[in-house]
Amino acid sequence: MNKFISVEKALAMMKDGMTLMIGGFLNNGTPEKIVDAIASSGLKNLTIICNDSSYPDRGFGKLFVNKQVTKVITSYIGANPVCNDQMNAGELEVVFVPQGTLAERIRAAGCGLGGILTPTGLDTLSAQGKQIVNVDGKDYLLEKPLRADVALIRASVGDHSGNLVYRGTSQNFNPLMAMAADLVIAEVEKLVETGEIAPENVKTPSILVDYIIE
Repeated sequence: MNKFISVEKALAMMKDGMTLMIGGFLNNGTPEKIVDAIASSGLKNLTIICNDSSYPDRGFGKLFVNKQVTKVITSYIGANPVCNDQMNAGELEVVFVPQGTLAERIRAAGCGLGGILTPTGLDTLSAQGKQIVNVDGKDYLLEKPLRADVALIRASVGDHSGNLVYRGTSQNFNPLMAMAADLVIAEVEKLVETGEIAPENVKTPSILVDYIIE
């Protein structure tokens, strides 16, 4: 199966109001080609699930500047003052999730779990409206899985089948997001022939990747 598509075809698969997971750790590991295409499109009312809101002039930070995002589920927005301003003005719904909990909620969706139990956030605003589960005398918050319509990820190396490898901090969220969306579109920095990546080095197997940006 040929998984290669153009940025234009990838963009055509996205609609207003969708929930997008976008990989990256302060823009390291962000699929900037497709994100820039979204920023130049008319897509709106998006919900974004991401580690952070990037910077105003880079990556998916531009989507906030363009007011294409109505809700963001994230652990940090401090590097993008536009998000702070929009949140304070009531223009952007910001759902803060502790970074480890965010990663685990995405992983839970990818693994088909009903949620995770964590003590993080107990007795704080984060616990409001959430179920508390007691296990062996200790309370935990039930944090439900996070899933998206589309995951946009970026890999350091990929082969023609869609097997992916990540380097550095780009590993933090990209592999998890590749497991937790109905449609997975990957950008690859270095493309190699199928079979060139040792099986034990594959972080995202090809079965999880629907398309690769040409």
